[in-house]
Amino acid sequence: MYNFEFEKPTTIAEAVAALGGDEAQALGGGQTLIPTMKQRLAMPEKLVSLGGIAEMRGVCVNDDGAVSVGGATPHSVVAREAASHYPALAALAGQIGDPAVRNRGTVGGSLANNDPSACYPAAALGSGATIVTNTREIAADDYFQGMFATALEDGEIITEVRFPVPEAANYQKFVQPASRFALVGVFVAKYSDGVRVAVTGASEEGVFRWSAAEEALTGNFSAEAIEGLSVEADGMIGDLHGSKAYRAHLVGVMTARAVTAAAG
Repeated sequence: MYNFEFEKPTTIAEAVAALGGDEAQALGGGQTLIPTMKQRLAMPEKLVSLGGIAEMRGVCVNDDGAVSVGGATPHSVVAREAASHYPALAALAGQIGDPAVRNRGTVGGSLANNDPSACYPAAALGSGATIVTNTREIAADDYFQGMFATALEDGEIITEVRFPVPEAANYQKFVQPASRFALVGVFVAKYSDGVRVAVTGASEEGVFRWSAAEEALTGNFSAEAIEGLSVEADGMIGDLHGSKAYRAHLVGVMTARAVTAAAG
């Protein structure tokens, strides 16, 4: 490691002010940033920890029924406190990494990093969530912009994420055993106006919606509705853990499993 400044503000306003410098970096749970810094792949001069901001922690239910999760809320807290309000979201949080990661990693940190194999992007996109920052509200469909790319601007931090609760939902994750990331993960959510299907771990462009499956499932919410459907292997991630064709195949498999589980 190397020398750097460290600040731990207690309010959002203090955090925004501390991030005003060119070389300042927000720190959520540090599950990605700290290892990156150790490898000298990132060398910010100042870290601004968001973990001490009380207004950015916790889970609650809004007047409209949506589940709101503070940006600095650890995965373990979501797994516990969202269980009775949005079981599929809580179950997803409980599958992330190992206990150490779940107790340190945060919702806001995961979405800000937007790793192409992370679980939370699938939950946010599959739920049609709203990402709330210190300056605005961003629809999930507009937020994710490619591998590790988001709509966030410099100095902008995720303060809250609002998840509309569906009629039925489920997340199925084919785990890469060494990293515990998703080799392929699929989040399916059925709402009164249609079905959303979000896929993580598969595409070179990061999390995406499988529109053909959404259309089929909106008409018939069963695994049979997507028989014969598939995603193109071109554009899928291919590595030592799985080929492009293998991941494309898994998208269909995991979607069918998620629909079956959600349908009960």
